[in-house]
Amino acid sequence: MRDPALEKAIGSVGGVRALARSLGISQPAISSWKRVPADRVLSVEATTGISRSDLRPDIYPPAGRSQIARPEALDEIDEARARECELIGALLWRAPTAETMAALRGLQGDASPLGMAHLALAEAAEEATPASLRDEFFELFIGVGRGELLPYASYYLTGFLHERPLALVREDMGKLGLARAERAGEPEDHIAVLLDIVAKLIRGEVAAEGVDAERFFARHIEAWGERFFADLEVAKAARFYKAVGRLGSLFLSIETQAARLPA
Repeated sequence: MRDPALEKAIGSVGGVRALARSLGISQPAISSWKRVPADRVLSVEATTGISRSDLRPDIYPPAGRSQIARPEALDEIDEARARECELIGALLWRAPTAETMAALRGLQGDASPLGMAHLALAEAAEEATPASLRDEFFELFIGVGRGELLPYASYYLTGFLHERPLALVREDMGKLGLARAERAGEPEDHIAVLLDIVAKLIRGEVAAEGVDAERFFARHIEAWGERFFADLEVAKAARFYKAVGRLGSLFLSIETQAARLPA
């Protein structure tokens, strides 16, 4: 049974099909919603005019009600962490477009290891084309039968797909009110999905008791993420993605070391 606020949102734009078209997602995806997913609240609010506190009062309580504490403003370091998660995740979710490559060519860096990795990624983007990247992405992650690499927590932690690590991810996603990944055939323990959730947690876009960015990272990425990026860096099919592997390895190493520092 749908949440009344979701029903109201659907009715305000003329039905499921109209809302799906406005949000740029599939009609079946919206039909599967029981309530508005946390990561869609703001876009549904903008489309329908129904306030976020009506759509998801558990996340955006009306004035006067208590809520999970969130920082008033994100500091520069946390914003940089969130952007890094989004950048790496986006490159692993689909082959970069020409627009993405143009943006990557403008990446700035410094003499730090992470800064040098950004410069290496910009240089790799200069040498790549959209067509070559589509081929490289296919060979690495899709393939005929399967790609060279399987970027899933279940595979790296158990040797199989759709195992307990996936169930644990879905458990936390349920607490956060996040919808399942809409790209057909992709389990939610895909590294790109996990990094995107970490970015949302850092920014306070989603929240739940007992689930924050540090705990989510430790529970779902820390035990295997660096191994995946090390494999990506030396993968046979990797050319542009060698630089992505290097950047991912460095970033996760920094996150892991920071998490182990005394509070």
